[in-house]
Amino acid sequence: MYIARFKQEVILTVFSPMLPIALDPIYCHPLPEGHRFPMLKYELIPEQLRYEGTCSDVQFFSPKMMKDGDILRVHCSDYLNKLNHLDLTKAEERKTGFPLSELLVRREKIIMQGTTDMAIQALQCGVSMNVAGGTHHAFRDRGEGFCLLNDIAIASAYLLEKTNIKKILVVDLDVHQGNGTASIFENDPRVFTFSMHGGNNYPLHKETSDLDIALPDGIGDKDYLSLLDAHLPKIIQTQRPDFIFYQCGVDILETDKLGRLKVSLEGCKERDKMVFLLAKKYQTPICCSMGGGYSEDIRIIVDAHCNTFRLANELFF
Repeated sequence: MYIARFKQEVILTVFSPMLPIALDPIYCHPLPEGHRFPMLKYELIPEQLRYEGTCSDVQFFSPKMMKDGDILRVHCSDYLNKLNHLDLTKAEERKTGFPLSELLVRREKIIMQGTTDMAIQALQCGVSMNVAGGTHHAFRDRGEGFCLLNDIAIASAYLLEKTNIKKILVVDLDVHQGNGTASIFENDPRVFTFSMHGGNNYPLHKETSDLDIALPDGIGDKDYLSLLDAHLPKIIQTQRPDFIFYQCGVDILETDKLGRLKVSLEGCKERDKMVFLLAKKYQTPICCSMGGGYSEDIRIIVDAHCNTFRLANELFF
Protein backbone atom coordinates (compact mmCIF):
# COMPACT_ATOMS: atom_id res chain seq x y z
CA MET A 1 0.00 0.00 0.00
CA TYR A 2 1.27 3.46 -0.87
CA ILE A 3 -0.17 6.63 0.61
CA ALA A 4 -0.58 9.76 -1.48
CA ARG A 5 -0.94 12.89 0.65
CA PHE A 6 -2.40 15.70 -1.44
CA LYS A 7 -2.53 19.21 -0.03
CA GLN A 8 -6.05 20.26 0.93
CA GLU A 9 -7.38 16.86 -0.07
CA VAL A 10 -8.09 13.61 1.73
CA ILE A 11 -5.36 11.04 2.16
CA LEU A 12 -5.66 8.41 -0.58
CA THR A 13 -4.90 4.81 0.23
CA VAL A 14 -5.20 2.65 -2.85
CA PHE A 15 -4.32 -0.91 -3.77
CA SER A 16 -3.56 -1.11 -7.48
CA PRO A 17 -3.81 -4.51 -9.16
CA MET A 18 -1.91 -3.48 -12.28
CA LEU A 19 0.94 -1.38 -13.64
CA PRO A 20 -0.26 2.03 -14.93
CA ILE A 21 1.29 3.16 -18.23
CA ALA A 22 1.04 6.48 -20.10
CA LEU A 23 0.75 6.12 -23.87
CA ASP A 24 -0.70 8.08 -26.76
CA PRO A 25 -0.50 7.54 -30.55
CA ILE A 26 1.10 11.00 -30.85
CA TYR A 27 4.23 9.63 -29.16
CA CYS A 28 5.22 8.07 -32.49
CA HIS A 29 5.93 11.29 -34.37
CA PRO A 30 6.64 11.37 -38.14
CA LEU A 31 10.26 12.26 -38.93
CA PRO A 32 12.20 12.76 -42.17
CA GLU A 33 13.41 9.57 -43.82
CA GLY A 34 16.75 8.45 -42.44
CA HIS A 35 16.41 10.33 -39.15
CA ARG A 36 18.46 8.56 -36.47
CA PHE A 37 15.86 8.75 -33.70
CA PRO A 38 13.99 5.38 -33.51
CA MET A 39 10.49 6.84 -33.19
CA LEU A 40 8.90 3.51 -34.15
CA LYS A 41 9.74 2.09 -30.72
CA TYR A 42 6.78 3.96 -29.25
CA GLU A 43 4.47 1.78 -31.34
CA LEU A 44 6.41 -1.46 -30.95
CA ILE A 45 6.84 -1.41 -27.15
CA PRO A 46 3.11 -1.48 -26.31
CA GLU A 47 2.45 -3.90 -29.16
CA GLN A 48 5.00 -6.33 -27.73
CA LEU A 49 3.74 -5.94 -24.17
CA ARG A 50 0.19 -6.68 -25.27
CA TYR A 51 1.23 -9.57 -27.53
CA GLU A 52 3.15 -11.40 -24.82
CA GLY A 53 0.50 -10.74 -22.17
CA THR A 54 2.68 -8.59 -19.92
CA CYS A 55 0.16 -5.75 -20.17
CA SER A 56 -3.44 -5.33 -21.28
CA ASP A 57 -5.33 -2.45 -22.85
CA VAL A 58 -6.82 -1.32 -19.53
CA GLN A 59 -3.36 -0.47 -18.20
CA PHE A 60 -2.66 2.21 -20.82
CA PHE A 61 -3.78 5.77 -20.09
CA SER A 62 -3.80 8.48 -22.76
CA PRO A 63 -2.67 11.83 -21.29
CA LYS A 64 -4.22 15.15 -22.18
CA MET A 65 -2.11 18.05 -23.40
CA MET A 66 -0.35 19.76 -20.51
CA LYS A 67 -1.39 23.31 -19.70
CA ASP A 68 1.23 26.01 -20.08
CA GLY A 69 0.94 26.94 -16.41
CA ASP A 70 2.29 23.53 -15.40
CA ILE A 71 5.19 23.86 -17.84
CA LEU A 72 6.05 27.33 -16.50
CA ARG A 73 6.88 25.87 -13.08
CA VAL A 74 10.13 24.81 -14.78
CA HIS A 75 10.58 26.44 -18.19
CA CYS A 76 10.88 30.19 -18.75
CA SER A 77 8.05 32.03 -20.50
CA ASP A 78 10.21 33.36 -23.35
CA TYR A 79 11.22 29.83 -24.35
CA LEU A 80 7.68 28.44 -24.07
CA ASN A 81 6.38 31.33 -26.18
CA LYS A 82 8.95 30.47 -28.84
CA LEU A 83 7.72 26.87 -28.91
CA ASN A 84 4.07 27.88 -28.97
CA HIS A 85 4.64 30.25 -31.89
CA LEU A 86 7.12 27.94 -33.69
CA ASP A 87 9.64 30.73 -33.36
CA LEU A 88 12.90 28.91 -32.64
CA THR A 89 15.88 30.01 -34.68
CA LYS A 90 17.33 27.46 -37.09
CA ALA A 91 20.27 26.98 -34.72
CA GLU A 92 17.93 26.40 -31.77
CA GLU A 93 15.87 23.95 -33.80
CA ARG A 94 18.98 22.03 -34.89
CA LYS A 95 20.03 21.64 -31.26
CA THR A 96 16.76 19.87 -30.46
CA GLY A 97 17.37 17.35 -33.24
CA PHE A 98 13.77 17.51 -34.46
CA PRO A 99 12.07 19.62 -37.16
CA LEU A 100 9.84 22.05 -35.27
CA SER A 101 6.10 21.85 -35.93
CA GLU A 102 2.79 22.41 -34.19
CA LEU A 103 2.32 18.62 -33.98
CA LEU A 104 5.74 18.17 -32.36
CA VAL A 105 4.98 20.79 -29.67
CA ARG A 106 1.62 19.14 -29.00
CA ARG A 107 3.41 15.77 -28.69
CA GLU A 108 5.88 17.19 -26.19
CA LYS A 109 3.12 18.64 -24.02
CA ILE A 110 1.24 15.34 -24.01
CA ILE A 111 4.40 13.46 -22.99
CA MET A 112 4.93 15.99 -20.18
CA GLN A 113 1.41 15.34 -18.92
CA GLY A 114 2.01 11.61 -19.21
CA THR A 115 4.90 11.67 -16.76
CA THR A 116 3.01 13.92 -14.34
CA ASP A 117 -0.06 11.67 -14.52
CA MET A 118 2.10 8.62 -13.89
CA ALA A 119 3.83 10.29 -10.95
CA ILE A 120 0.41 10.69 -9.34
CA GLN A 121 -0.36 7.05 -10.14
CA ALA A 122 2.92 5.95 -8.55
CA LEU A 123 1.94 7.70 -5.33
CA GLN A 124 -1.05 5.40 -5.20
CA CYS A 125 0.39 2.06 -6.33
CA GLY A 126 4.17 2.25 -5.98
CA VAL A 127 5.33 2.19 -9.60
CA SER A 128 4.28 3.63 -12.95
CA MET A 129 5.64 4.00 -16.47
CA ASN A 130 5.60 6.48 -19.33
CA VAL A 131 6.35 4.78 -22.66
CA ALA A 132 8.07 8.02 -23.73
CA GLY A 133 9.72 10.79 -21.69
CA GLY A 134 13.07 10.96 -19.98
CA THR A 135 13.72 14.25 -21.79
CA HIS A 136 16.65 15.17 -19.56
CA HIS A 137 18.53 17.40 -22.03
CA ALA A 138 15.89 20.15 -21.93
CA PHE A 139 16.97 23.20 -19.93
CA ARG A 140 14.77 25.95 -18.51
CA ASP A 141 15.37 28.13 -21.56
CA ARG A 142 16.22 25.75 -24.39
CA GLY A 143 15.97 22.28 -25.79
CA GLU A 144 18.64 19.97 -27.11
CA GLY A 145 19.39 16.31 -27.76
CA PHE A 146 15.87 15.23 -28.85
CA CYS A 147 14.39 17.01 -25.80
CA LEU A 148 12.25 20.16 -25.97
CA LEU A 149 10.70 20.13 -22.48
CA ASN A 150 11.89 18.30 -19.37
CA ASP A 151 9.23 15.85 -18.20
CA ILE A 152 11.00 14.70 -15.03
CA ALA A 153 11.62 18.30 -13.92
CA ILE A 154 8.03 19.34 -14.66
CA ALA A 155 6.55 16.35 -12.82
CA SER A 156 8.93 16.94 -9.89
CA ALA A 157 7.84 20.57 -9.62
CA TYR A 158 4.20 19.46 -9.70
CA LEU A 159 4.69 16.97 -6.85
CA LEU A 160 6.59 19.47 -4.72
CA GLU A 161 3.83 22.07 -5.11
CA LYS A 162 0.69 19.95 -5.15
CA THR A 163 1.46 17.09 -2.75
CA ASN A 164 3.25 16.56 0.52
CA ILE A 165 6.31 15.14 -1.22
CA LYS A 166 9.32 16.94 0.26
CA LYS A 167 12.32 15.14 -1.22
CA ILE A 168 12.76 13.73 -4.74
CA LEU A 169 15.54 11.57 -6.12
CA VAL A 170 16.22 11.56 -9.86
CA VAL A 171 18.02 8.37 -10.89
CA ASP A 172 19.29 9.00 -14.42
CA LEU A 173 20.93 5.93 -15.95
CA ASP A 174 20.79 6.97 -19.59
CA VAL A 175 24.25 6.82 -21.18
CA HIS A 176 24.12 10.59 -21.69
CA GLN A 177 24.31 12.90 -18.69
CA GLY A 178 21.01 14.44 -17.58
CA ASN A 179 22.45 17.90 -18.09
CA GLY A 180 19.16 19.77 -18.34
CA THR A 181 17.76 18.19 -15.18
CA ALA A 182 21.00 18.85 -13.30
CA SER A 183 20.94 22.51 -14.33
CA ILE A 184 17.26 23.01 -13.45
CA PHE A 185 17.68 21.64 -9.92
CA GLU A 186 21.22 22.86 -9.30
CA ASN A 187 20.14 25.12 -6.42
CA ASP A 188 17.10 23.16 -5.21
CA PRO A 189 17.90 20.93 -2.20
CA ARG A 190 14.49 19.25 -2.51
CA VAL A 191 15.66 17.36 -5.61
CA PHE A 192 18.77 15.16 -5.57
CA THR A 193 20.05 14.45 -9.09
CA PHE A 194 22.12 11.30 -9.68
CA SER A 195 23.50 10.68 -13.16
CA MET A 196 25.64 7.68 -14.13
CA HIS A 197 26.71 8.24 -17.72
CA GLY A 198 29.45 7.91 -20.32
CA GLY A 199 32.18 10.36 -19.35
CA ASN A 200 33.36 10.82 -22.94
CA ASN A 201 29.89 10.90 -24.45
CA TYR A 202 27.38 13.65 -25.27
CA PRO A 203 27.02 16.30 -23.97
CA LEU A 204 30.56 17.60 -24.40
CA HIS A 205 30.03 20.12 -21.60
CA LYS A 206 28.60 18.39 -18.53
CA GLU A 207 26.52 20.16 -15.91
CA THR A 208 26.94 19.36 -12.19
CA SER A 209 24.48 16.88 -10.74
CA ASP A 210 24.36 16.26 -7.00
CA LEU A 211 26.28 13.11 -7.86
CA ASP A 212 27.82 12.36 -11.25
CA ILE A 213 29.47 9.03 -12.03
CA ALA A 214 31.39 9.36 -15.30
CA LEU A 215 31.87 5.93 -16.89
CA PRO A 216 34.83 5.01 -19.09
CA ASP A 217 34.21 3.80 -22.64
CA GLY A 218 33.82 0.04 -22.87
CA ILE A 219 32.67 -0.66 -19.31
CA GLY A 220 30.85 -4.00 -19.04
CA ASP A 221 28.19 -5.58 -16.86
CA LYS A 222 30.27 -6.43 -13.79
CA ASP A 223 31.90 -3.03 -13.33
CA TYR A 224 28.77 -1.10 -14.32
CA LEU A 225 26.54 -2.93 -11.84
CA SER A 226 29.20 -2.76 -9.11
CA LEU A 227 29.38 1.01 -9.45
CA LEU A 228 25.61 1.34 -9.31
CA ASP A 229 25.47 -0.93 -6.26
CA ALA A 230 28.20 1.10 -4.56
CA HIS A 231 26.37 4.41 -4.94
CA LEU A 232 22.60 4.10 -5.28
CA PRO A 233 21.83 2.36 -1.96
CA LYS A 234 23.93 4.97 -0.12
CA ILE A 235 22.09 7.81 -1.84
CA ILE A 236 18.70 6.41 -0.83
CA GLN A 237 19.85 5.70 2.72
CA THR A 238 21.24 9.21 3.22
CA GLN A 239 18.72 11.26 1.22
CA ARG A 240 15.61 9.28 2.22
CA PRO A 241 13.59 10.47 -0.78
CA ASP A 242 9.80 10.45 -0.73
CA PHE A 243 9.72 9.80 -4.47
CA ILE A 244 12.01 8.51 -7.25
CA PHE A 245 12.00 9.46 -10.92
CA TYR A 246 13.89 6.86 -12.95
CA GLN A 247 15.29 7.73 -16.38
CA CYS A 248 15.92 4.22 -17.68
CA GLY A 249 17.50 4.78 -21.11
CA VAL A 250 18.75 1.61 -22.80
CA ASP A 251 21.57 3.32 -24.71
CA ILE A 252 24.03 1.73 -22.26
CA LEU A 253 23.84 -1.45 -24.38
CA GLU A 254 26.89 -2.75 -26.22
CA THR A 255 24.80 -2.74 -29.42
CA ASP A 256 23.96 0.98 -29.13
CA LYS A 257 25.26 3.22 -31.92
CA LEU A 258 25.76 6.17 -29.56
CA GLY A 259 26.54 4.47 -26.25
CA ARG A 260 30.23 3.41 -26.28
CA LEU A 261 29.63 1.03 -23.36
CA LYS A 262 29.57 -2.78 -23.34
CA VAL A 263 26.59 -3.60 -21.16
CA SER A 264 24.61 -6.66 -22.22
CA LEU A 265 20.84 -6.96 -22.48
CA GLU A 266 20.89 -9.04 -19.30
CA GLY A 267 23.10 -6.44 -17.58
CA CYS A 268 20.65 -3.70 -18.48
CA LYS A 269 17.84 -5.81 -17.03
CA GLU A 270 19.83 -6.32 -13.80
CA ARG A 271 20.29 -2.55 -13.60
CA ASP A 272 16.52 -2.04 -13.69
CA LYS A 273 16.00 -4.80 -11.15
CA MET A 274 18.46 -3.17 -8.75
CA VAL A 275 16.66 0.18 -8.95
CA PHE A 276 13.22 -1.39 -8.52
CA LEU A 277 14.25 -3.55 -5.56
CA LEU A 278 15.70 -0.53 -3.75
CA ALA A 279 12.53 1.49 -4.36
CA LYS A 280 10.48 -1.44 -3.06
CA LYS A 281 12.75 -2.03 -0.05
CA TYR A 282 12.39 1.59 1.07
CA GLN A 283 8.71 1.80 0.02
CA THR A 284 9.48 4.76 -2.21
CA PRO A 285 7.11 5.37 -5.15
CA ILE A 286 8.94 5.29 -8.49
CA CYS A 287 7.93 6.73 -11.87
CA CYS A 288 9.83 5.56 -14.95
CA SER A 289 10.48 7.40 -18.22
CA MET A 290 12.02 5.30 -20.99
CA GLY A 291 14.81 7.61 -22.19
CA GLY A 292 17.14 6.83 -25.10
CA GLY A 293 18.11 3.76 -27.08
CA TYR A 294 19.84 3.68 -30.48
CA SER A 295 20.79 0.08 -31.28
CA GLU A 296 20.89 -0.66 -35.00
CA ASP A 297 18.33 -3.46 -34.58
CA ILE A 298 15.16 -1.89 -33.21
CA ARG A 299 14.12 -5.27 -31.81
CA ILE A 300 16.93 -4.98 -29.27
CA ILE A 301 15.75 -1.51 -28.23
CA VAL A 302 12.20 -2.76 -27.80
CA ASP A 303 13.23 -5.87 -25.86
CA ALA A 304 15.43 -3.84 -23.50
CA HIS A 305 12.64 -1.34 -22.80
CA CYS A 306 10.07 -4.13 -22.41
CA ASN A 307 12.31 -5.74 -19.79
CA THR A 308 11.70 -2.68 -17.60
CA PHE A 309 7.93 -3.20 -17.84
CA ARG A 310 8.27 -6.94 -17.26
CA LEU A 311 10.30 -6.37 -14.11
CA ALA A 312 7.90 -3.75 -12.76
CA ASN A 313 5.05 -6.24 -13.16
CA GLU A 314 7.04 -9.08 -11.64
CA LEU A 315 8.36 -7.19 -8.61
CA PHE A 316 5.40 -4.96 -7.68
CA PHE A 317 2.24 -6.87 -8.64
